[in-house]
Amino acid sequence: MPTVNTYNTAREEVGSLDLSDAVFGAEIKPHLFYAVVRYQLAKRRAGTHATKTRAQVSGGGRKPFRQKGTGRARAGTIRAPHWRGGGVVHGPHVRSHAHHLPKKVRRAALRCALSKRLQDQSLTVFEAFTLPQIKTRDFVKILETFAFDDLLLVLPERDETVMRSARNVPGVTVIPVEGLNVYDVLRHKNLALTRDAVAGVVTRLGR
Repeated sequence: MPTVNTYNTAREEVGSLDLSDAVFGAEIKPHLFYAVVRYQLAKRRAGTHATKTRAQVSGGGRKPFRQKGTGRARAGTIRAPHWRGGGVVHGPHVRSHAHHLPKKVRRAALRCALSKRLQDQSLTVFEAFTLPQIKTRDFVKILETFAFDDLLLVLPERDETVMRSARNVPGVTVIPVEGLNVYDVLRHKNLALTRDAVAGVVTRLGR
């Protein structure tokens, strides 16, 4: 069972915490990262791109010219795909890009991602993380104290003061435990959780 030190926002050691082997000591399986990140990004796609077929393009109700005697190829509508302004053949249509991925796979990938951050020594545990007021300067000062230039901060629940203080800081994402996901863990170099957030993660993934 790995043990880590816990810090306050001034980077002073204030205690220690035993991390669950089931959540933070999992075997790293990169193929799970690929599967889950692909799943997450596919779900985010709007899928609203669309083109009109020859049946949807306006106009073209009558035959443009007579069938024979013009020397031209026969045509029945000016909205045929090979005509300028005609319909599009095999174009994209509104659809969902989401696909199914078992919940067991998604949970296993998240355990692997958390374990990887611990192995990389990129995991920091705060005893608590609060700010007295919404102030970006105060949040940036904490980042500088820990030398974080890129950070995913996980809180036990939504904290509008911290989230609004961090929203304009480049390379920083603040989410509650319920929003913890593989993509965000992997795209940030550093991961920080509060003691209560760790307990929430273990409750969510330790079963």
